[in-house]
Amino acid sequence: MSRVLVINPILYTAETNQIPKVKSIKDTMIYTLCLGFLENGHEVTLLAAQDYKPLGEENYDFPVIWMETIWHKIFMPRCFPYMPKLRGYLKKHTEYDLIISSEMFSTWSYTATRVCPKKTIIWHELAKHNNMMHQIPSKVWHQIVVKFLMQKALIVPRSEAAAAFIGAFSKNISATIIDHGVNMTKLQNILDITQPSQGKQNQFVVVSQLIERKQIDKTIQAFADFYKQGHCEYKLYIIGQGELEEELRKLVQKNQLEDVVIFCGRMNHEQLLPIVARSKALLVSTRKDNNMVSITESIAVGTPVVTTTVPYNAAYIAREKLGVVADDWGVEALEEICEKNIMYIENCEKYRDKLSNVSCAEQFVTLGKERSKDGK
Repeated sequence: MSRVLVINPILYTAETNQIPKVKSIKDTMIYTLCLGFLENGHEVTLLAAQDYKPLGEENYDFPVIWMETIWHKIFMPRCFPYMPKLRGYLKKHTEYDLIISSEMFSTWSYTATRVCPKKTIIWHELAKHNNMMHQIPSKVWHQIVVKFLMQKALIVPRSEAAAAFIGAFSKNISATIIDHGVNMTKLQNILDITQPSQGKQNQFVVVSQLIERKQIDKTIQAFADFYKQGHCEYKLYIIGQGELEEELRKLVQKNQLEDVVIFCGRMNHEQLLPIVARSKALLVSTRKDNNMVSITESIAVGTPVVTTTVPYNAAYIAREKLGVVADDWGVEALEEICEKNIMYIENCEKYRDKLSNVSCAEQFVTLGKERSKDGK
């Protein structure tokens, strides 16, 4: 049994400095990872920024520490928060066997590396410099802080692209790549109740914020072209909310698709996963994203993905034939995913165990023990 501290101040994406309040954090990627440690018999604690604490009280399966952030004009909570009490906490609480901290370009990973270098693993996602202030802070940070002050921490990349990027600044990189995990137990419980195993329906699904960079308009237009080429039995479910919802509804009306394009609004996992599981494919048209949890969940329920090359998941989707990867995909991609749907589904089902949160958690523990044994 290992005692694990997970430091992940930013629990979900905020597009602006006005961080939206949520009712629960239990659907977040990092909470799912922590459950993986718990299921494996380890003790786990999550440390997050106070700014992301949900509305009202919520009971958790493990301790969650909410830490105050300061100097918000410089250290913006949505992308680069600073928690001054973290150093004192790490010095006082020496009971942890393993510390997992998110991202190299972060004040918290720097603190963990300096205070507990032999215990710290940095789980790194970014594959290019952070855009904050024209990338200048990120470039300076990686050239100076990472190269000279953070070399003792082991870096575990979340994708091949992340490994290639951070490899230019550090040599202490694990050969093991760990993507975002999926709670297979919870997922299976949902699927057992809804029984999507009865077969895929003639439908596609989008799970996304309705914002500009997600390019939902391109997805709708591609579906409209597909529908008008004789596939009038198909539907498109759009799950999510955002500032562009009204514009997207007008685009649907323009294409006279009101009866077959369904806006579902925001849904929790219990509501959305059965829809994803019954669909022929998850559709992704994003122009800016890292690893997408919606993609891993889709694969885990046996639903292939049609995506641009932008998400870091795209590399293994193409390699393992879990769907279609193409920029500016359109009718041809939708026709291919339908024609070869059984093959893509089978590939997803073979690959799903690698995406388990339990498997991800145990890989971290194994890496920590190997590192401790080597004395590095």
